[in-house]
Amino acid sequence: VKKFGKPNLAPLSPVPFFLASACPCREVVEYMVQHFKPQIFGDRKPVYDGKKNIYTVTALPIGNERVDFEVTIPGEGKDRIFKVSIKWMAIVSWRMLHEALVSGQIPVPLESVQALDVAMRHLASMRYTPVGRSFFSPPEGYYHPLGGGREVWFGFHQSVRPAMWKMMLNIDVSATAFYKAQPVIEFMCEVLDIRNIDEQPKPLTDSQRVRFTKEIKGLKVEVTHCGQMKRKYRVCNVTRRPASHQTFPLQLESGQTVECTVAQYFKQKYNLQLKYPHLPCLQVGQEQKHTYLPLEVCNIVAGQRCIKKLTDNQTSTMIKATARSAPDRQEEISRLMKNASYNLDPYIQEFGIKVKDDMTEVTGRVLPAPILQYGGRNRAIATPNQGVWDMRGKQFYNGIEIKVWAIACFAPQKQCREEVCSLQTFSLVHLSREPPGSPVWAGPWCFCCGWRAKSWYQSALPTVSRGRLKQRMGKSHVPSIRAVVTRGPGPPLSLQVVGSMDAHPSRYCATVRVQRPRQEIIEDLSYMVRELLIQFYKSTRFKPTRIIFYRDGVPEGQLPQILHYELLAIRDACIKLEKDYQPGITYIVVQKRHHTRLFCADKNERIGKSGNIPAGTTVDTNITHPFEFDFYLCSHAGIQGTSRPSHYYVLWDDNRFTADELQILTYQLCHTYVRCTRSVSIPAPAYYARLVAFRARYHLVDKEHDSGEGSHISGQSNGRDPQALAKAVQVHQDTLRTMYFA
Repeated sequence: VKKFGKPNLAPLSPVPFFLASACPCREVVEYMVQHFKPQIFGDRKPVYDGKKNIYTVTALPIGNERVDFEVTIPGEGKDRIFKVSIKWMAIVSWRMLHEALVSGQIPVPLESVQALDVAMRHLASMRYTPVGRSFFSPPEGYYHPLGGGREVWFGFHQSVRPAMWKMMLNIDVSATAFYKAQPVIEFMCEVLDIRNIDEQPKPLTDSQRVRFTKEIKGLKVEVTHCGQMKRKYRVCNVTRRPASHQTFPLQLESGQTVECTVAQYFKQKYNLQLKYPHLPCLQVGQEQKHTYLPLEVCNIVAGQRCIKKLTDNQTSTMIKATARSAPDRQEEISRLMKNASYNLDPYIQEFGIKVKDDMTEVTGRVLPAPILQYGGRNRAIATPNQGVWDMRGKQFYNGIEIKVWAIACFAPQKQCREEVCSLQTFSLVHLSREPPGSPVWAGPWCFCCGWRAKSWYQSALPTVSRGRLKQRMGKSHVPSIRAVVTRGPGPPLSLQVVGSMDAHPSRYCATVRVQRPRQEIIEDLSYMVRELLIQFYKSTRFKPTRIIFYRDGVPEGQLPQILHYELLAIRDACIKLEKDYQPGITYIVVQKRHHTRLFCADKNERIGKSGNIPAGTTVDTNITHPFEFDFYLCSHAGIQGTSRPSHYYVLWDDNRFTADELQILTYQLCHTYVRCTRSVSIPAPAYYARLVAFRARYHLVDKEHDSGEGSHISGQSNGRDPQALAKAVQVHQDTLRTMYFA
């Protein structure tokens, strides 16, 4: 975490920013500034946000009228001409930002933060390839292929954030997947696992063509057959027929139109005999236009970020290539900071900004680990050490007898020998009975394999119960945890909310909905919370007196709108149950996608091989918001790479938690995840909501495959049936009361 120095803030307060609307193209704006320097811009150094805003330190001499420019950019073959309009829009003052940071009483002016961010990013945006708030450059001196035509690019993340008394500059190393700049022929070979193009003497099969189309559709390619004119196109499809048979209407000089194959056209027009006429062509431009390019005359354009999901192998390779121990990451960030030379940046100097090169030192504290209570006569306890504990020799707090269960083997029947699987089943039952108090696998059970397993799976209902682990908490906390509700991200359509069903809290119930893609607000939240409150009452015979809501997956820019809608939805759910029912609500946003990293100032305090901060480290000063209730908590032990602390925003708190109480409660909830004897990075209910979301996605996929409805199950727009979507994610009533998602 870096910070801005304070100098020049007060002297700059009377100086306005100049805000203008402009064409969303950095190249065009740069040409415009240089060309009209004598008439308009003078010695000013405008900064541009890449969209529609330009900021200058002093006003341009154009008054309040709109001014139109014609900008000519030299092009390959012919010049490109753009029309640009600029108009004065508003003044952005330093004074309001300075007063907000110092006083902690008035809202931070977002337009001032945005202007500051644009000034800090302007030079980097011209030098590197911007992706979101990160910047990347082509690999130099390293090569990390991911397969499938993808490779790893390294760069850095940069953003400015308001903090206590000052603005902070957040710098972090970053990495993402880009498409490799290479001939399209080689790209195709990587995608289709073809070692040598000469091994593909025949046209592509339908399945090969579909795979290739899926990967290259939407990418930009540049042609190589026109000399220095490297014209670029965006791929919209791949032809079914090869270049030797793909035809298009060609107009002759006589005005006559004839059908001509792509291979013939390139031979006649460019004297180019195609080496691979048996391969398909790329259809570029608009789909209705007949513009076809042979694969061998196209290259993948450099600098295209991969937005499609990586495969499991690619993800694993990516993690190995990018994992850095905490000390190594700290050194790399310091190197980035030194190389950036922010105080020599002419645009940063223009706006009177000064940046301190050293990392900000903050005072953190390590929260005490909770005591975990197991069952048995002795009521054994376990105290986690760096987020890890051992349950060997201990009993579950509440063992469950599993009366109905089954094992299904989905491998082909020839590979699935029934006697071998039966032996493994008996071993599993014997192993499960070793710790006293563990679930007892009793009663009838069945075993099936091959096609019988699939048939059984489609008709059966999973009703697996789990042992419960009780957590000993302070008495002041137990009655307050009556319902813990959260939402997981999942796929674009699935939406999850889970609620605790006991006072420990260790048992949860889930409810699932689907809604429009890119809809951040939970539309049916009132009904979902109402369902969970009813389930809680049935389970405990108590009505929750306090509701703690951990909300996952909220974009930072939409926090106020989402809070307003969802807080009212929770209250509405309570009132619908009983008119005077008004439990206290605490609304907490959980954020994992950020670039704040914490490092040990004392080398002796580093934990493990990766040298991370201790589990339980929390920070709520210096780098947090000037007046809002937020904190960072690293609740897990870092095993590989650098630990990422979770960021918690407390947006509403009827229950009047102190910072200590809420931080300890959150840390304790990170120890109740049933899948492992480790503390996890976010509270268990937030984790469960994610699991429910992913499970709902599988339900959608299963429904799609079974019904053959295809895209009708993947969304609500374009005529898709909302009832079919709701039915696809509906869980059987008996299963709702179990933690089927865990």
